[in-house]
Amino acid sequence: MSSTPLHELLRYRMEQAYESLRDANTLFATNSLRGAINRAYYAMFYALLALIATKRLGSSKHSGAIASFDREFVKTGIFPRDLSKALHLAFDRRQVHDYGELIAVDDDVVEQALQDADKFVATVETYLRELGYPL
Repeated sequence: MSSTPLHELLRYRMEQAYESLRDANTLFATNSLRGAINRAYYAMFYALLALIATKRLGSSKHSGAIASFDREFVKTGIFPRDLSKALHLAFDRRQVHDYGELIAVDDDVVEQALQDADKFVATVETYLRELGYPL
């Protein structure tokens, strides 16, 4: 299959997703918990951007991209609701831990965020590969 601009975009977004996952794990290992939560969310977000690009959708806001995921992929049964819940939770965690004041961060929360991000990114990659996109 020859490469197209969409294929290149999907490859780029998935590279961003996996780089962010690596960063999240590195930050967690060095006890930078807020940073780990941030990068775990962004891993999911970049994979999400790849996914919605397949529908020729985009959004200038994170909430718009998440809404597109719910509408196009969850409500249609392509992805299970638990992925949507994990994505919404990751977005909320990132908001709280990036912008909240005096918010404690728990190792267990970060570990769950990393697991959720890993599952989300891997699930998106599997779906894109099943559609025939070269990554």
